[in-house]
Amino acid sequence: MAPLSLHIIFSTTIFLLLLTISPSKATLEAHYYDQTCPQAEDIIYQVVRNASSYDPKVPARLLRMFFHDCFIRGCDASVLLDSTPGNKAEKDGPPNISLRAFYVIDDAKTKLEKACPRTVSCADIVAIAARDVVAMSGGPHWNVLIGRKDGRISRANETINLPAPSFNTSQLIQSFAKRGLGVKDLVALSGGHTLGFSHCSSFEARLRNFSSVHDTDPSLNAVFAESLKKNCPKPNRDSNAGQLLDTTSSVFDNNYYKQIVAGKGVFASDQSLLNDYRTGWIVKAFANDQSSFFWEFAASMVKLGNVGVQENDEVRLNCRAVN
Repeated sequence: MAPLSLHIIFSTTIFLLLLTISPSKATLEAHYYDQTCPQAEDIIYQVVRNASSYDPKVPARLLRMFFHDCFIRGCDASVLLDSTPGNKAEKDGPPNISLRAFYVIDDAKTKLEKACPRTVSCADIVAIAARDVVAMSGGPHWNVLIGRKDGRISRANETINLPAPSFNTSQLIQSFAKRGLGVKDLVALSGGHTLGFSHCSSFEARLRNFSSVHDTDPSLNAVFAESLKKNCPKPNRDSNAGQLLDTTSSVFDNNYYKQIVAGKGVFASDQSLLNDYRTGWIVKAFANDQSSFFWEFAASMVKLGNVGVQENDEVRLNCRAVN
């Protein structure tokens, strides 16, 4: 399909999303802060760019933070809240213990409070930062729909509802459907792993004693499986050992899909996408056409950003604590 046609499809998709973006309890729009804090996105961009220059892991960490926030209670910055003596918060739930770079959001919030007090929500900062790290890593740019408020509830036990790297495609489809996201959204958003890294614990079950028939997951490329075993030996005394999810991990591209097609998906959940009739054709399409992946990823990020949005919560003064 010609790039012009893709552009028309993408623009139409975004337009339709803008028309129907309020099935949640608040209406988001691209120019929400134009009057109250016109410099908001520039401030966030500068903070994110500076942090990414200092630490190249920041882009992957901020993108993952956005996903983990939106999948639990919607995009309400509940993942940023610290635990208190009476409550264990999301960030201390098992899937989120490895989340990092909260300091970047704190820094942006501090600067925004000086420029525009009590105006820009922490939830919007996370959404804008996620877009910025994708764009500055070579991926697509889109208008982030904003106007979220920050939630007051954060519970570690709810993180059990995050999709796990061991999920099969049916489990993934069900998890995404609960958030109003379809099969194409699932495959497109999984492409966020192009910036990812995983510790051994998330995939080592695929490497040894996989089943009574196979020692190693047969969907894994044999040579790739041996390299993973070297990175994750038994016993493993390096708590930081792991594997990049994409060989071009600092660049947002479609190499993630090419690896899946080659049997080199690190997570069982990623590799399962190739072997399911509902998703395999999309994986192959994105592996062959990076432009198509970019359009669909941007559109799906807009949809994800509207999950569970509220209008009756607050704008936190400190992203780590309720007002």
